[in-house]
Amino acid sequence: MSQDFYPPSPDLGTFLERVGNAYLNDPEFKAAFDAAVKGVQPRPEGTEDKVWQDWTDATGDDLRAFFEAWYEWGRTQGVHDGLDFIEKFSWITYRNDAGMDFVTSGPGRDMLADFTNLQGLQMDDPASKALVDQWIKELGPKKMADYEPGDWSTFNKFFIRELAPGARPIDARLDPGVVVAPTDCVINMIVDNLTDSTPIPVKTVTMNVRQLLDDSEYASCFTPGAPGSPGGGTAVSCILLPDTYHRYHAPVGGVVVEARDDIGGVYYGMKDFPALLDKGNVGYGYDYSMFDDFRRGYVVFRTPYVDHEGNPDGHGHVALVPVGLNSIGSVRFHDKFRNITKDSPPVAVEKGEEIGYFQYGGSLNILLFEHGRFPALQLLMGQRIGVLEETKRSDFLFRNFRRTTPRRVPPVS
Repeated sequence: MSQDFYPPSPDLGTFLERVGNAYLNDPEFKAAFDAAVKGVQPRPEGTEDKVWQDWTDATGDDLRAFFEAWYEWGRTQGVHDGLDFIEKFSWITYRNDAGMDFVTSGPGRDMLADFTNLQGLQMDDPASKALVDQWIKELGPKKMADYEPGDWSTFNKFFIRELAPGARPIDARLDPGVVVAPTDCVINMIVDNLTDSTPIPVKTVTMNVRQLLDDSEYASCFTPGAPGSPGGGTAVSCILLPDTYHRYHAPVGGVVVEARDDIGGVYYGMKDFPALLDKGNVGYGYDYSMFDDFRRGYVVFRTPYVDHEGNPDGHGHVALVPVGLNSIGSVRFHDKFRNITKDSPPVAVEKGEEIGYFQYGGSLNILLFEHGRFPALQLLMGQRIGVLEETKRSDFLFRNFRRTTPRRVPPVS
């Protein structure tokens, strides 16, 4: 008989019992897990012991023990080891098609959704206050000065902490031609000339814009065939790091013409999760096609364009796609921006206005622009381009930055 992971487990004991029963009594679950284990790849050279988990010959008992350790570790994990268990679990999908099948479909997917919900309950428990105190100590007074003190009685309340007034002034608030970062993030992966299935530079991968926007009619604004557009648009990746601000804001002003925060999807299923972190530039050259199926939402803005003299140059569209990864169980919009349809009145929005937030886990925002409207990242003198990091943070979040290979371009003839 098939093991049902719904309704969500109320506690760890119930969840572990369900996992054990699934392996023993659900042929579909056991076959999928055994196939995933059979496809496990050898340990890549240079993998650190603390993030390695050998899934070779693993059984249902091993899976139960792993989840139990992961849950218990959630009571004590610190700022600089917040991804260790996610990476340990990811070796079951590392370059492993059967592993990907196990975590993204059927009872394996349902198991992970149940565990993600359980982790959310854990981070909402008042007992998680000890974890809050640990993070505040590790982040230090300099970083914590950016945040408004609030009700941090649980870790999830702390994780979505709000900025102190004036901590992130919005650049050129009244200039519609200036785009601002939607959150604190590492920005990379500018992909020009998007199509429904666009190759991304460095690796031959794809990103299905129409699927990313859940078949919204506004997807055509960013692909060839848009009115007056000779080609596709641009995508920009904004990756949120675990210890930074986890609310996201409007990158442009205007009106919201469509918005959803309820697109269901998987939480796990990265074929090469270590590669997301294992670059000098986090996420550079990564395969973004998998995010088409992750838990996500999207906001489509209609924004005014201006010409070089500052005069009106019509209107166009920009999309913001918040994507929840791994332990993220929530992509939450504020009521003002929730479930706006093409039949709803457009909702006015100011540049920098808060749209919503993520709760604990990994996450990113993808920005989409129309053809020819966002050709490059362009900074003015005196604007922030990065920070001089403590080496322990660089070693954790930018693991192989010392070995990053520069892209080589042919000389101009």
